Amino acid sequence: MMFRRTFLGTAIATLAAPALAQGRKMKVATTFTILADMARNVAGDRIEIVSITKPGAEIHNYEPTPSDLIGARDADMVLRNGMNLELWFEQFLRNLGDIPSATLSEGIEPMPISGGSYKGKPNPHAWMSLDSAMIYVDNIAAALSQLDPAGTGDFRARAGDYKGRIAQTIAPIRDQARALPEARRWLVTSEGAFSYLARDFGLNELYLWPINADAQGTPQQVRRVVDAIRENSIPVVFSESTVSDRPAKQIASETGAAYGGVLYVDSLSEADGPVPTYLDLLRITSETIVKGLTHG
Repeated sequence: MMFRRTFLGTAIATLAAPALAQGRKMKVATTFTILADMARNVAGDRIEIVSITKPGAEIHNYEPTPSDLIGARDADMVLRNGMNLELWFEQFLRNLGDIPSATLSEGIEPMPISGGSYKGKPNPHAWMSLDSAMIYVDNIAAALSQLDPAGTGDFRARAGDYKGRIAQTIAPIRDQARALPEARRWLVTSEGAFSYLARDFGLNELYLWPINADAQGTPQQVRRVVDAIRENSIPVVFSESTVSDRPAKQIASETGAAYGGVLYVDSLSEADGPVPTYLDLLRITSETIVKGLTHG
């Protein structure tokens, strides 16, 4: 363990001040894959975008490896989510020195976490809201414009187009959810990562644990959700791609509810996987929820 810490500290130190060598494309590092994809849609070919975490990673308790950090070598800016999500990244950010960073959730009214050891703290998953997604995109365009003022017009144009595609894809699915019978408008998941989506879609939210950094699938958590499902005749339960589906399937079996499948929230998949882009993640997660609530 001592070797790992020493090696990691050395890797961080090598990233101190990014070189602005003439002729090198500017480089922006993001803390996880969703932000990287959003940034690429705004940056186009003007700026290289890299993600510290890899596709499929559980980002709440992530431990950066030396190779992860070296992958962000020469970054000219860092984009992060904020809302206490990337606590694992604080040391890295401190060691970046005077390299600028931007918090992409700035301007979003956070929803508080309602249980567990994180009670009262902001729920960090604001990117799951259609309205909040527009703020993320605008914040990305503003941050990239600070880094590359000559590209401001291009960034704004690409941001506007991207926001239009997000709204065009997700708004109809949101409207389908809002049109469901009230008794069916329940979203039951493993992690409380869908508070923003549930609010936008007009759904009541029920989950086993509030955030993946907390205890997962305890008997008390399972009993509470089982009782609520029976009391409200909730038809379907879901789980997330970065956690075990066992607790959700156990609850489905015990209550007679259907298991609605996997939702995506914290991480994109590889390029050949089910959710290689942020828009795919929003669309597939939203469609899976509406399908489950309609037919479950």
